[in-house]
Amino acid sequence: MDQTQNKTNPLPAIRLGEARYQVPEPGMPRHVTARSAAVEVMTDLHRVPAATIPAAMTLDDARQAMIVRGVRMLLVTDERRAVLGLVTASDLLGEQPVMTAQHRSVAVADLTAADIMTAVGAIEAFALRDVLNAHVGDVVRALRALGRQHALVVEPAEGGTQAQIRGVFSASQIARQLGIPPFVGEVARTFAEIEAAIGA
Repeated sequence: MDQTQNKTNPLPAIRLGEARYQVPEPGMPRHVTARSAAVEVMTDLHRVPAATIPAAMTLDDARQAMIVRGVRMLLVTDERRAVLGLVTASDLLGEQPVMTAQHRSVAVADLTAADIMTAVGAIEAFALRDVLNAHVGDVVRALRALGRQHALVVEPAEGGTQAQIRGVFSASQIARQLGIPPFVGEVARTFAEIEAAIGA
């Protein structure tokens, strides 16, 4: 008797049969609900290149980088790709550049990403191990509690590996996956629409 017949196949195959299968559209995010796994709305930086800029980049170039990448948040890194902080569209388009320039007695055009970024030490993030056990509704409530439209997901250093920024949550990305039309506006309105959609 063949001994291999007694062993369980570690990866069993299924026959497709008569069912209809579709090919997903590239880049199309999956539709989610409040009870969907939180990782469904996380941009996984192991799969998608992180949107990064050097600390010395000018604010005009940082704005252009956001437009080109189609994002509203950029990670600010050093030459070794260590994260120094982050810059959001609100940071670039709000009052902060003008106030910082006035405080330093320089022109706004002379400011760099490092001048207006939120430094890494002041960033609140979620641990990947917690995210893996959370739902989309949990992420929405946590973002609202923080008063932020973006949050990082981190994987702490373990067994000689370096700590990593593993992913990003974005309120606008979550809204898209919930089927909410694009919006521009204040954080409170953004979360009111999202929470209405998920019944939070």
